[in-house]
Amino acid sequence: MFEGLFQPIHLLIVLGIMLLVFGPKKLPDLGKGLGEAIRGFKKGLSEGPSESAPTADAAPKSKAGARLT
Repeated sequence: MFEGLFQPIHLLIVLGIMLLVFGPKKLPDLGKGLGEAIRGFKKGLSEGPSESAPTADAAPKSKAGARLT
């Protein structure tokens, strides 16, 4: 069903549209930001859950008689 969906000409068309929309001055900045985001995402996946993130067990518990107003 999707055998011939992504061909090199499609990539060129998408890059051409990006060049028209963002301009030649913004494309390097967008590429750099995208690369940094992907590296950060991969780093986060490889590290796993961090100890600094709060868990449900570490959440502060309310007092039994306290009212929220």
